[in-house]
Amino acid sequence: MDEKIQKLQEMIDESKNIVFFGGAGVSTESGIPDFRSQDGLYQQEWKYPPETIISRSFFDANPKEFYRFYRKKLIVKGVQPNVTHKKLAELEAAGKLTAVVTQNIDGLHQLAGSKVVWELHGSTLRNYCMKCGKSYDIDFIAASENREDKLPICECGGLVKPDVVLYEEGLDDKVINGAVDAISKADMLIIGGTSLVVYPAAGLIRYFRGKHLVLINKSETQADASADLVIHDSLGKVFGELKVESGKLKVES
Repeated sequence: MDEKIQKLQEMIDESKNIVFFGGAGVSTESGIPDFRSQDGLYQQEWKYPPETIISRSFFDANPKEFYRFYRKKLIVKGVQPNVTHKKLAELEAAGKLTAVVTQNIDGLHQLAGSKVVWELHGSTLRNYCMKCGKSYDIDFIAASENREDKLPICECGGLVKPDVVLYEEGLDDKVINGAVDAISKADMLIIGGTSLVVYPAAGLIRYFRGKHLVLINKSETQADASADLVIHDSLGKVFGELKVESGKLKVES
């Protein structure tokens, strides 16, 4: 690992336009579970697989069950950015990293200080009334559990929907274009915490034409063979050994 981290440092040191593309593995180290994992408790409690529940057709047909799952599995209170979020924000502040492209919906990159974040799948922090468009925060959704109907209802009577991209919904054009533009201009792309199986998000990496492609993930991915550097370990361990210093990344001694 030391040799690979040293190689990662050298790549970052010589790069001037780095983009980070991240998935669930970035946030699991902050205590946010991957909602796709089906442990014993999950199998006992839910009648449907998560991909079914987090779909637009299910939301429209059974919003009460959707929100029961959503409040329990996707709203996680008290979480804080971990070392990966923080180091990426430091890299941006140092002028090395130009954008974060994330599949996560928790807002932790922004909480850590990152300014340019393309949220491919939206954010649980933003919610809006489907009838009048009024905005609501995450606490409003969480509090809907206390209502008799268990639904987040706007003062106008409309149903409030999270600003997240559900299965069967398309990604936002502005976000897609921003992510594609950032990746296509990058001289280094670091992919972390994703198995690259969720499309169309995973397909964005094909726009990378830069010099260094790095993959950091605990398990193998379909893009490993195309990468210049592959590290099969946790993001926290890798980024925890790096230090941003005077616009350059230095391995901590």
